[in-house]
Amino acid sequence: MRLLLVEDDSMIGETVLDLLRADHYAVDWVRDGQLADTALCAQDYDLVVLDLGLPTIDGLAVLSALRARKQRMPVLIATARDAVQQRVQGLDAGADDYILKPYDMDELLARIRALLRRASGRAEPVYEHMGVSINPVSREVAVDGTPVVLSAREWAVLEPLLARPGRVLSRSQLEEKLYGWTDEISSNAVEVYIHGLRKKLGAGLIQNVRGVGYMVPKV
Repeated sequence: MRLLLVEDDSMIGETVLDLLRADHYAVDWVRDGQLADTALCAQDYDLVVLDLGLPTIDGLAVLSALRARKQRMPVLIATARDAVQQRVQGLDAGADDYILKPYDMDELLARIRALLRRASGRAEPVYEHMGVSINPVSREVAVDGTPVVLSAREWAVLEPLLARPGRVLSRSQLEEKLYGWTDEISSNAVEVYIHGLRKKLGAGLIQNVRGVGYMVPKV
């Protein structure tokens, strides 16, 4: 999953960036509202963590512009603005959830996982399909109840495919789940990770859609 972190405080930003990357998310970090708006126009993120008190453009304006463009990715507002009216304004502008600074990092991760589940149309915390189960909290994977060890990037490819069976993701879309702006992209990375997943999880789980990409079939 690829996230956009919008945070102008360097100390908070660096801490959250490290936390999210350690939890196997690909993350881009911007520090003002104009850069956030530019990034959101150029890239389709799975979720945005948005501060409100930003330089150049206020976070609420960034959020309003995002929703005006009909972009539907979840937005988690993370801010020190604790007045009820300000929270109401954020939610009414299109935010999906709100967390107040200073926040607990475990709670931040839990709220992100909950929003990603909701965005994929699932309520249950564990995904199960075709005998394969994945737990986004523990990062555990099993095939017919037998644990399987995946690398962080194999997980990053598997999770969006298994979250929405029947949805085709192109190679470039999967690359976006794997890499942030500062990462070097290997030309055949997706194919390598798909090959590894098929060996570990079964050849029939991930299918090629000729000329389009990859999918986990509906059953």
